[in-house]
Amino acid sequence: MVNWNRMKELTQLPGVPGAEGEVREVLSQYIANSTSEMLQDRLGGLFGVLRGKEKSPKVMVAGHMDEVGFMVTRITEKGFLKFQTLGGWWSQVMLAQRIQVVTRSGKRIPGVIGSIPTHLLKPEMRKKPIDVTEMFIDVGADSADEVEALGICPGDAVAPYFPDVEMAGGTRILSKAWDNRFGCGIALELLDALKGQKHPNTVFSGATVQEEVGLRGAQVAAQMIQPDVFFAVDAGPAGDTPGVSDGYGQLGKGVVIRLMDRSMVPLPGMREFLIETAKREGIPYQFFVSQGGTDAGAVHTTGEGVPSAALGVCARYIHSHAAMIDKDDVEATKRFLVAAVKSLDAATLEAIRKG
Repeated sequence: MVNWNRMKELTQLPGVPGAEGEVREVLSQYIANSTSEMLQDRLGGLFGVLRGKEKSPKVMVAGHMDEVGFMVTRITEKGFLKFQTLGGWWSQVMLAQRIQVVTRSGKRIPGVIGSIPTHLLKPEMRKKPIDVTEMFIDVGADSADEVEALGICPGDAVAPYFPDVEMAGGTRILSKAWDNRFGCGIALELLDALKGQKHPNTVFSGATVQEEVGLRGAQVAAQMIQPDVFFAVDAGPAGDTPGVSDGYGQLGKGVVIRLMDRSMVPLPGMREFLIETAKREGIPYQFFVSQGGTDAGAVHTTGEGVPSAALGVCARYIHSHAAMIDKDDVEATKRFLVAAVKSLDAATLEAIRKG
């Protein structure tokens, strides 16, 4: 069973691109419970290492620590904060949402992305989406001096704020940052599952940084590890809500296997390996085609090329303040990844490469 208390804990940590320190600290504590060997790259990606047979394939598994968020860019005379988005946001999901500013000392300051009440809007403005450049954050201050007294400076990270909520029925959870603390949690689950177990490879399981701003940390981590095969574990957008036609990904339908996205097309041998694994283990799965990308897009082109795949779950409302996942899908992803890694020996890797 997945450690759901740990999963929820991970979602509640603030960690926008370039400011993933709190997430990394918590991950390091959990990794230390499964292995004494850890690697960290110079941007902050962190991996636990479990060594199997000598000269065995190096299997790299990664979620990403960062969530979509914001950065403070300016403090106005009246004490409001101007900001820049970090990662892909749609402006219509931002207004009137709660946030927390994380100062350089680590203090968390609550705030809200300000909005103008409908009573004060001119008729033409009510029909016009507000551009991000016109938005501001309100932390309850009346002047720049008050803001600075709180310890807030330009460059500080701003993370969405949304406590986790178990939905009626008990199988779904609403929380911030499922994209991609889910992947971080699954990387930890893999280390726990393999601890003390025999496996025909050396496993590097952990999380990268700065995925949401261009897959930057994955490239650095791959250059450090030099893996033979890579699995990106991520949450993609669910296509099962009203207003979405011909969408991929349904909650409750199992682990997601990406056929392609804008960053990568997996090798045919990799696709067959994943499908055969799911069928052999009786794990529900679904295919996915996305206009987005994952860390696999950066890792697969490093070195001489790394056979890679992106797998995980679909989540409703990602890249907003709250997303919804299905617990059964997460459990299926854990079983799927553990089974895949346990079976990935040198012969299997060669078959994947030849495809």
